[in-house]
Amino acid sequence: MHDESGNEPLREELDFAPTDYLLREDVRTLGALVGEILAEQCGPGFLREVEEIRRLAIRRREQDAPVAELAERLAGVPLAEADALVRAFSAYFGATNLAERVHRIRRRRDYQRQGGAPQPGGLEAELLALQADGVPLQALDALLARLRIEPVFTAHPTEAVRRVLLEKEREVVRRLVADIDRQLTPAERASGLERIRFALTAAWQTSDAPPARPSVADEREHVGFYLGEVLYRVLPVFHETLDAAITRAYGRPLPLPPLLRFGTWVGGDMDGNPNIGADTVLAALEAQRAQVLGNYRADLGRLAMLLTQTRDRVAVEPEVEARIAAAQALLGEALDPDPRHADMPYRQLLEAMRARLRATAANDAVRGYPGPQVLLEDLAAIDVSLAHHRGEHAGRFAVRRIMRRVECFGFHLATLDLRQDSAVHDAALAALLEAPDWAEQAVEARVARLHALLDGAPVAQPAAPEAAATLAAFAAAGQARRRFGAQAIGPYIISMSRSAADALAVLVLARIAGCVEDGEVPLDVAPLFETVGDLQAAAGVMRALFADPAYRRHLAARGDHQMVMLGYSDSAKDGGLLASRWALQRAQVELLEVAREAGVRLAFFHGRGGSVSRGGGKTGRAIVAAPRGSVDGYFRLTEQGEVIHRKYGIRALALRNLEQMAGAVLRASLRPRAPEPREPGWRAMADALAADARAHYRALVHAHPDFPAYFRAATPIDVIEQLHIGSRPSRRRDGSIANLRAIPWVFAWAQNRSGLTGWYGLGTALQRGIDTHGLDAMAAMTRDWPFFAAMIDDVEMLLAKSDLAIFERYSRLAGPLHEAFFPGIAAEFARVRAAIPALKQRSGLLADDYRLRLSIRLRNPYVDPISLLQVDLLRRWREGGRSDEALLRALVSTVNGIAAGIQNTG
Repeated sequence: MHDESGNEPLREELDFAPTDYLLREDVRTLGALVGEILAEQCGPGFLREVEEIRRLAIRRREQDAPVAELAERLAGVPLAEADALVRAFSAYFGATNLAERVHRIRRRRDYQRQGGAPQPGGLEAELLALQADGVPLQALDALLARLRIEPVFTAHPTEAVRRVLLEKEREVVRRLVADIDRQLTPAERASGLERIRFALTAAWQTSDAPPARPSVADEREHVGFYLGEVLYRVLPVFHETLDAAITRAYGRPLPLPPLLRFGTWVGGDMDGNPNIGADTVLAALEAQRAQVLGNYRADLGRLAMLLTQTRDRVAVEPEVEARIAAAQALLGEALDPDPRHADMPYRQLLEAMRARLRATAANDAVRGYPGPQVLLEDLAAIDVSLAHHRGEHAGRFAVRRIMRRVECFGFHLATLDLRQDSAVHDAALAALLEAPDWAEQAVEARVARLHALLDGAPVAQPAAPEAAATLAAFAAAGQARRRFGAQAIGPYIISMSRSAADALAVLVLARIAGCVEDGEVPLDVAPLFETVGDLQAAAGVMRALFADPAYRRHLAARGDHQMVMLGYSDSAKDGGLLASRWALQRAQVELLEVAREAGVRLAFFHGRGGSVSRGGGKTGRAIVAAPRGSVDGYFRLTEQGEVIHRKYGIRALALRNLEQMAGAVLRASLRPRAPEPREPGWRAMADALAADARAHYRALVHAHPDFPAYFRAATPIDVIEQLHIGSRPSRRRDGSIANLRAIPWVFAWAQNRSGLTGWYGLGTALQRGIDTHGLDAMAAMTRDWPFFAAMIDDVEMLLAKSDLAIFERYSRLAGPLHEAFFPGIAAEFARVRAAIPALKQRSGLLADDYRLRLSIRLRNPYVDPISLLQVDLLRRWREGGRSDEALLRALVSTVNGIAAGIQNTG
């Protein structure tokens, strides 16, 4: 793109590889459109100002100019102009984001067209590798019978993008994809560009943040978009892709059971959210049911238009005719068949099926389907009839796609998990048992009392008002299972689990609330271990639980399957990244051994966020680096914040993400890493490194009395706390940093461009490791131990996105505290920034990751000015007593812009 003075194109265009020339064209085309829109909406003078600031930002990066020059240019900009600048820069890198996402689709298509080596990380590549490694088809078949991959969508937002803006993004993507290979005619291309211009212009004229905090219903609608609009369509394609990959690798297909499930926390995550309870549990499942039934009706309507076979041209199975007759008798006048379709048996049955789905949605127990299995039986009858009567290429493909969806989504769309803090359960029991000191009692005493309650001891005050909401949630869980099916309710997750009593408390409260089936509590109880200390104690807690006779009776009724959730966020906030990752790794190894001794099959649920500090990073690499035996055909993880949009916003990318996840699970399960003779030594080194890193981190974050004040001054946490991006408060309880939720904690340090939560403490630990063990030994561990390599790679990416010079501008907002804290933080950053290239034996950060380097470089000229504007606006807002609403709105725009620019904030 040129400015009006005729300056030469941006230097960063020179960094595009020859294979990425179409990406370069898309970036330039969209950038030019954004520039034209800015000139049209704000005037040519404004566009010149944007170009001037952008070139200053590029000069600062390319020529190592001081940040002060750019900061001074942006200081004191009038508020309206500052807000427009933030939105302008956001529009530029928003366009870059879209171009890059489309280019990922283009690269996939290029691999598929070549017909040679498959795209790395995809199902075909993984299956070919497994076959070459000697994995027999029988072993693959046995694994597929129990394979389960389950992304779980949470209402943990770190982006505040409105649904209408997401729709406009989709329109831009559709138009770019339509011309992905430049096959359109000039007229068609011009028409597509006009549609893109319309979407971008309308987006410019739309506020990027809603005026009110979203309700739980709003969050449910947002997640429902990805579940019901994207993944609903992608699901059968995933199975078809796997089927083709197996055939390519092994020469013949295998029968594929349902392999994917989806979960959600929206409406069921009660932990610290007073807006979630029994009513939202039932409302969420009711809305999900309505959405998926509507999808089925639409699918069957389209299928009816395809299966127009008439009886005089082709035979049908008697089973189809019998089902038509039975449905007509059942539905009676509610069916209202079209006489023009009387000779079309498949269409007759499909119209009857649609009528039954309408009755199901209307809660008509007589005419509606009793459950998804009967709907599947109707579809199976059509499938068999087509197979037997020359219909393989006359509609069977479409029928089987719908069957795949029904197998996965049932009548509930996604499993709703329930989550609550163990302290809430303790408070309910204290009220019910008239024991105010319940939470302070010894674990042994609480366990003994809980055993008595499970054996039928009476409860003194079953209607204690302090326990009413908790009991109502358990009652709603039982009602939901009866109303929506057993798959509708997922595990009951206990936050802050610290003893066997926490799990037994769930069983007692469920029984008191009447959540019982066949004499047993029908819930999978999943302890969540969150802090470093809790993770270190997890094996002892689960050993006690597995030895508890009351819990083992419950577990036997659940097939001796136990789920444990691992908390990445709070453990990192508690002890820093390395201590967290190592505690998680060790906990999995120890828990697997405890479960093996007890004869229990253990499944891990990974509570990962989008940022490195919260377990983010490349999912496939994390799966392969997990402890041997910890995956074993099962992988469940949370997807949240901007990660959901990035992974699942476009169908082709959602498919690619699911492929990478499944491929990694297949490899980790069928060909786990061989034992490494050096690993015992590495584990000892990691113990020491984690201890050093944790001590250094906690000395700053948790021990220094002035750090909370510095945190509030040197980050925009006071703005984040006022964002309308979630229904849940930012704190579990009032008080210190320990009570602040991990999401706003990480989000705040990402906003000020330090990324401190992901690397602080690591530099000290790595330097001591090098001094103690030598660089060669540390480099070998980095190169050859997947656990350590994955952690180092994640931190390297975070460092590349961090900018200490910009962070220093934020730090100076803390006044005298700046001198107390910044030098030490900067020194630690320098240590880790020097150590990682040395350990990887590279010349600098991301030396072997061209694409990520390019991606960051493309965004820096737009993100850097937004960051410096945020610093200036923060200063002005705070000096005015935080009362200027217009300043706050502009600050909200900067938060959204930076979040979109650095792409992994929470």
